[in-house]
Amino acid sequence: MSNPIHYDTVVSAVFDILKKAETMLPDDVVNSLKMAVTDETSTVAKEQLEAILKNIEIAGNTKVPICQDTGILIFFVELGRKAVLDFSLEDAILEGVRVATESIPLRPNAVDPINRNNSGNNIGKGIPDINYELTEGSNIKITVAPKGAGSENMSAIKMLNPTEKDRIRNFVLETVLNAGGKPCPPIIVGVGIGGSFDKAARIAKSALLKNVDDMNEEELNLLEDINSLGIGPMGLGGKTTALAVHIKKAHCHTASLPVAVNIQCWANRHASVTLGDDE
Repeated sequence: MSNPIHYDTVVSAVFDILKKAETMLPDDVVNSLKMAVTDETSTVAKEQLEAILKNIEIAGNTKVPICQDTGILIFFVELGRKAVLDFSLEDAILEGVRVATESIPLRPNAVDPINRNNSGNNIGKGIPDINYELTEGSNIKITVAPKGAGSENMSAIKMLNPTEKDRIRNFVLETVLNAGGKPCPPIIVGVGIGGSFDKAARIAKSALLKNVDDMNEEELNLLEDINSLGIGPMGLGGKTTALAVHIKKAHCHTASLPVAVNIQCWANRHASVTLGDDE
């Protein structure tokens, strides 16, 4: 039998991963930024990357958020189908967000879309965005990915015709080119191909969770094309416009070809925790 998972355990775990995600970057992202400093030939580009790395170091040492925009909070929950809970998992996640907002602290970013009234605690209708996936076993894996507005605002989706698959590459490049320096490059680019209008966007966003070094030939070729644009760190020119490109695909309707591009800034923040004790 697995050990029971309690409400307070989830609240505490959500707080912990939020604090980790907001104050520390995953090692693969940091190492990629360090490699970019070595590869860059532009003095200005090197200075921007070195400033980013210094920012990461200070945030980690002082346990303060890496960026003043602590983002809207996106959760990915892998829920074991044998898990038995005697409480609302969503309520526990929301409580963890409330505690984190006050204690870390996080900037309150959740506002009504029309009147712009701020909830004050990063919780509102549909926010945080919690995505559930049923898995085997009785464990629960919770991943949080804070998403800042600077990069989110430069993301895009397009409903192509099935005969327009050759336009996918250009759509990705056009999206990055139009973004320029606004999403604080070097960026990570998530591409969702297929599914439905909303499915393409969701898989593009989840693609950002992959290790930055985990790229196939198709992704590496697209990364090379993006970096040839010369936008560079913070849009000031250079070889490093993007650190990685990750593509996810889903089957789609015979009459459509949805393509989504979700852009992430250099602060590719995410952290996970697994609760439970599968045999």
